[in-house]
Amino acid sequence: MTQNFPLFKIKTYNTLSRTGLEKFPSGRFEIGPGVDRPDAILLRSHDLHDVVIPETVKAVGRAGTGVNNIPVAEYSKRGIPVFNAPGANANAVTELVIAGLLLAARNIPDAWHFTKNLEGDGDELETLVEQGKKRFSALSWPARPWESWGWAPSASKSAMLRPRSA
Repeated sequence: MTQNFPLFKIKTYNTLSRTGLEKFPSGRFEIGPGVDRPDAILLRSHDLHDVVIPETVKAVGRAGTGVNNIPVAEYSKRGIPVFNAPGANANAVTELVIAGLLLAARNIPDAWHFTKNLEGDGDELETLVEQGKKRFSALSWPARPWESWGWAPSASKSAMLRPRSA
């Protein structure tokens, strides 16, 4: 038995991931920037505040965080829901935040510049490194006879942080 499904039309703004767009089967969806009388709109950062959208639009989807580029109140009055998918770049944002924390906490940019401009060989270079690295110190544990660092599922936090006797 063959079923005839309606062809849904989706107008796109901006460049969207081909991997994401391939989730829409071509026999069921017409997708692209030139789609007339769309059922839905997909976009990233395009500003829709001054765009007149057809009466055929039933939903708007934003690939990204926030909806400041979409007139949500106007669309809500027309019964058009607005969706967003903020998770697409969550890993990249996490990596940037962690990198920023490390850069700030360990004075990495200045240390990088210092090492890039070092000149010398052997013992001379080692002496320069030892003299210069004090400029780039960060918070550290006081000198104690720690035997090991690690995590064990059965260890308590206080036991893990308690120094062991030498």
